[in-house]
Amino acid sequence: MFEVNTMIGNKPIKIETGKIALQANGAVTVQMGDTLVLVTACAEKEPKEGVDFFPLTVNYIERTYAAGKIPGGFFKREGRPSEKEILVSRLIDRPLRPLFPKEFYNDTQVIAMVLSFDGENDSDIPGIIGASVALGISDIPFGGPLGAVKIGYTDNQFIVNPSISELERSKMELVIAGTKESITMMEGRISELDEEVIYTAMEIAHREIVKVIEVEEKLIREVGKQKMPLYVEDVEIREDIVNKIIEDIKEEVEQSLSIVGKKERKEFYDMILKRESEKYEEALRPKVLNIIEDYRNRRMREKIINDDVRIDGRGPRDIRPIKSEVSVLPRAHGSALFRRGETLSLCSVTLGTKQDEQKIEELVGEGFKRFMVHYNFPPFSVGEVAYMRGPGRREIGHGALAEKALKFVIPDENEFPYTMRVVSDILESNGSSSMATVCGGSLALMDSGVPIRKHIAGIALGLIKDGEKYKILTDIAGEEDHSGDMDFKVAGTRDGITAIQLDTKIKDLNLGILKEALYQAKEARLSILSIMEKTIPEPRSSISEFAPKIAVLTVKKEKIGELIGPGGKNVRGISEKTGTKIEISDEGEVLISGDSLEAVHNAEMMVREITEDVEVGSIHKGRVMKIMPFGAFVKLGSSNKEGLVHISQLAPYKVNKVEDVVKEGDEIMVKVISVDNSGKISLSRKALLSQGDGERKERPKKSVNDREGYRKGGYNREDNHRH
Repeated sequence: MFEVNTMIGNKPIKIETGKIALQANGAVTVQMGDTLVLVTACAEKEPKEGVDFFPLTVNYIERTYAAGKIPGGFFKREGRPSEKEILVSRLIDRPLRPLFPKEFYNDTQVIAMVLSFDGENDSDIPGIIGASVALGISDIPFGGPLGAVKIGYTDNQFIVNPSISELERSKMELVIAGTKESITMMEGRISELDEEVIYTAMEIAHREIVKVIEVEEKLIREVGKQKMPLYVEDVEIREDIVNKIIEDIKEEVEQSLSIVGKKERKEFYDMILKRESEKYEEALRPKVLNIIEDYRNRRMREKIINDDVRIDGRGPRDIRPIKSEVSVLPRAHGSALFRRGETLSLCSVTLGTKQDEQKIEELVGEGFKRFMVHYNFPPFSVGEVAYMRGPGRREIGHGALAEKALKFVIPDENEFPYTMRVVSDILESNGSSSMATVCGGSLALMDSGVPIRKHIAGIALGLIKDGEKYKILTDIAGEEDHSGDMDFKVAGTRDGITAIQLDTKIKDLNLGILKEALYQAKEARLSILSIMEKTIPEPRSSISEFAPKIAVLTVKKEKIGELIGPGGKNVRGISEKTGTKIEISDEGEVLISGDSLEAVHNAEMMVREITEDVEVGSIHKGRVMKIMPFGAFVKLGSSNKEGLVHISQLAPYKVNKVEDVVKEGDEIMVKVISVDNSGKISLSRKALLSQGDGERKERPKKSVNDREGYRKGGYNREDNHRH
């Protein structure tokens, strides 16, 4: 058993191997505080026949026993991966993948399993570090090691590996991974911080990463195994044949690189591949295709580096044409189309009530989400045929990135008590669809009337690097992402960054290039924001007529039981009478939702009648419950409160008999004239009738039928508007 220890920031970290999971190619445990993660790496001895790609699978798994919990729901065991498990699996996968040799095609699996969780130290950073060490000590070919660190930012101070409680008030949660030479992966949510702050975080992170790698190297030297041999192709093509293939296709390849349209360019290039490969025997065809692909990629990169000409004719800083519009779906609560070149996102917003919140069960505890972004990538968006199953890892990852970007401008619940869901359906795709989701989502939120503070825009940047020469590309297309060296996504407002994501394919991406890319992204972001602000400059003044209407009020805690009533009788009665839904929190917050403002208003009035203290001078609609010789007892509205209307307060004239004016079951308007110390309420009907201008103050000399009119209505037609 071997063990190494180090400090990341002010957090001790222990890496141990040789104790458990000994049959894996490599296995380590990484401990930070009382959070313990087991990471294993396994690979097949030989690649499968016909495989021409690297089949890597990374699984991050949370065992609920790690936090002393039993899974919720009907089945008391872990089921399909949660969203967090999928996102952390991607977080571990992305910095590892580019460090494997290109010739390695063996099935490989990395599993990170959380065995203990202390509630303060998250398991994502130990998972990345553990994956690097497990691969490093194994016989699996791997170009690491790599390190990882999380950076927080509170009160203008950077925090290395902040605790979960520290992150709650942090303006930044930035996960950064890299090698000794450079940063290779970055992901995080940011509360509108400028580029200089982000760059400083990168510098601090890389210093800590180097320290971690030095400790990893010590363990790898102690127990590392000899690496297995790489795959060697049985079929080789002679150099003269390679030269002939290139000579035959180079003019047409140049022509293909000048075709602007993605679909037309692909069709032309596929024709070249098909024609050339058919000239050779079956066994050589995959090699021929690789030769053509390598040549085309090389020429595309050379044109960018040497001539500043990209595959669709743009210069390095040029953004593809942008078109945007809102209110494109007649019944959605808010909608927008955002097109950037050949990428098109249709975003819709649905507003719901508190009942629509998503319940989240994680090791750190239970919670609810009131803002969600869901990203969908149907196969027709790239002109393909494929099975449509549930969302894949990529779709979940892109949706989570857009959610981080937009969440910064979402209003607090006390300002806007709605649950909000943004759905982005990618209808056409040629790169940067996640950033189109950010832009379209921002437009759709404003169209729905959600009072977001400002627009959020996103842009993806790429890189072509050849030795010391390089070009940073603004708004990368799909082929530039595929053949380039970097995918750097930055989203934010005019005043700062709100989300960031970086993936690279090279090991020598220095901090200077990243700093330049940050400011190039800002330039593009401001340009896109100007277009979005012209489409819809601010949120609509009201929400859609099709959205639910909501009212929120707070009642005293001691009134909650009275509002609910025995067996829920009171609150259920209000819901049935008004057609609304009523939710009551333990703190006394009452949320009323319904299809119309009138229904919500009526329910709100009924809740207030039950829960608010009766005040002298207040006016109520009441029902006569009991007739006595000296007056009538009246129940006030929907409440259980009753007051007495003395016979002298029934009408603006002398009443000889109570039944001459009211009878049991009548609904009348009354005014509170006094409340004594014991809570007895005195009411007056006369006080309201006496307020009419020119109204008679003594008993009118009318017939009995006129008195019946007083019983039924209490006041004449001209006075109706006063009540």
